Amino acid sequence: MQKLINVLALASFAVSGAVVGTGAYVYVNKDAIIKSVIDKALGSLGGVGLDSDLPIGTPNLEPPIDTAGGLGLPVPSSPL
Repeated sequence: MQKLINVLALASFAVSGAVVGTGAYVYVNKDAIIKSVIDKALGSLGGVGLDSDLPIGTPNLEPPIDTAGGLGLPVPSSPL
């Protein structure tokens, strides 16, 4: 019975070590992993990247620039 408990304890230690090691690897290499995923995702779009211009005929989806300083929402005259 003691041998079974020792085997289970060693297996638990190995799994815990693997989880900690994998977490440390992902934390250290997170920027490279994110860049790789973004490159693969954008590569499947057929050449449209973040730095490239939109194709001809694509509408401009940027919000209009508000020079008045507000959000264009009505302002209540009195809260009471």
